[in-house]
Amino acid sequence: MSAESASAIQRNQVDLLDFIDWSGVECLNQSTSHSVANALKQGYREDDGLNLESDADEQLLLYIPFLQVIKLHSIVIKGPEEEGPKTVKLFSNKEHMGFSNVNDFPASDTLDLSPKNLKGKPVVLKYVKFQNVRSLTIFIEDNQSGSELTKVQKIVLCGTTVETTDMKGLKKIEDGH
Repeated sequence: MSAESASAIQRNQVDLLDFIDWSGVECLNQSTSHSVANALKQGYREDDGLNLESDADEQLLLYIPFLQVIKLHSIVIKGPEEEGPKTVKLFSNKEHMGFSNVNDFPASDTLDLSPKNLKGKPVVLKYVKFQNVRSLTIFIEDNQSGSELTKVQKIVLCGTTVETTDMKGLKKIEDGH
């Protein structure tokens, strides 16, 4: 983990990179030469020359399944000032979403990213909405400039695994009595 992402993660939260089920990760409307791995995978996402880019228009739809149930606390989305994402909708445990039905479901949280957020500042989510997450769908609706091309340099998901949280919680209760 780079020093940059380590400093951005809140106390007791971890980068959930190791808990992503890579075999199930999907991204709709990604450019074939600028795929989702550039923004999500360790090593690639630290290289500012690599990014995820939209293809036909500005929208991107990412599906990220996890190997185990997690609690999502915050997200870092890094991108260029002009083409970086602006409106981002997050959906917890919604599978098989497409551009045709993404607006049929209420988002678990909606982010309105500022250019300051796109420099790597973590956005704290509505934690109560992300307690038992098996998968996360990220809908990037538009970008900062309203252009047809959206670029994402880095996505970091910060949180905890449910098993770890539950076990520590139980020990603390026992120790306190």
